[in-house]
Amino acid sequence: MKKKALIVQGGWDGHEPEQVASIYKNLLIEENFEVEISDTLESYADPEKLKALDLIVPHWTMGEIEPQYVRNVSHAVISGVGLAGSHGGMCDSFRKNVDWQFMTGGNWVAHPGNDGIDYIVNVKHSSSPLLEGLDDFKVVSEQYYLHVDPAVEVLATTRFPIAEGPHVLNKAVDMPVVWTKRWGVGRVFYSSLGHVADIIAMPEVSFIMKKGFLWAAEGKALYANADSPYAAAENYTGMGDSQ
Repeated sequence: MKKKALIVQGGWDGHEPEQVASIYKNLLIEENFEVEISDTLESYADPEKLKALDLIVPHWTMGEIEPQYVRNVSHAVISGVGLAGSHGGMCDSFRKNVDWQFMTGGNWVAHPGNDGIDYIVNVKHSSSPLLEGLDDFKVVSEQYYLHVDPAVEVLATTRFPIAEGPHVLNKAVDMPVVWTKRWGVGRVFYSSLGHVADIIAMPEVSFIMKKGFLWAAEGKALYANADSPYAAAENYTGMGDSQ
């Protein structure tokens, strides 16, 4: 049976949401997914439809969202549905909604030097096999400075500072670029790469995203057993009504 994925694209046009969604659809179809692309946040309005998915791929930069839609996505992920996305389409969405930021594992705060920065993505050799076979590589794009949940497992980093800015007198830091996280029994995956579609189309970045999609979508089947000790997480009600 095919796994089901929902891609929700929109928000700021500068991140080329339609083009990126098309690339993501093709990557998923190559892996035998049934894929729906939506251009409305109302796709998050039906909690039962969301829970029937294997994977949710948000690609919506900035904007505002109904708090109930965030709760619906959260409860779907808590129950085992995967959540995977990139760049501002997942971690610069809905800046006023801290619940979204908590679930996704981080939020964008700056990209010193803006677009066109030449930097290295350092692939970490961690306990996760997710990026096995991928070496360090160069990107010429925005270099994301993020505020990151310390609970995430970091799979790749980039060194700051490179571009000038008020941060340069601080010590050098290795900023997470790719990470994984758990939300309930759901798997969350994020990559900060992907300012425009041409970056997503890079072989290294497409490799990262495909691996992330597959990893996130596999979680639902692993925790399908109702007797799982993690099943109680689905009853989580700690989210507020942040706007």
